[in-house]
Amino acid sequence: MARKPQENPQLDMTPMIDVVFELIIFFVVTIKQEDLFTKLNCNRPAPPPPTQTVPKDEPDVTIEIGRRYDGSPQGVILYNKREVKRAELDAALRDIARTNTKTPVIVKCTGNSPHKALVDVLDICYRNKLFSVSVFSLDN
Repeated sequence: MARKPQENPQLDMTPMIDVVFELIIFFVVTIKQEDLFTKLNCNRPAPPPPTQTVPKDEPDVTIEIGRRYDGSPQGVILYNKREVKRAELDAALRDIARTNTKTPVIVKCTGNSPHKALVDVLDICYRNKLFSVSVFSLDN
């Protein structure tokens, strides 16, 4: 029996599209990705030399804050183990900031020191552009 020729034969594309997608997935999964940057032959520029170095022998600035023994609400500020007023501390930190603004400032507070003294010291550091400030609490 002979088949009747169809007037408009059509090819079903669905299996072919499935096979193409499976091949694409197979090649994507099995491809070995090579690192292109390792094969580039280029010279990178050298890092710029340091513009400003902090001297190693320059000590950190240490400020201690405590409570006055006479009961007044103003705290006592010690700079270099010596009691200073806020204006004196401002002048001393201004001199330090002129030489190097990256000088570390260490502020040590006792447990009962007034907050206003700490805020004053931090304001003085900020005003003189000394931003490398560390605050520690002492157990007193």
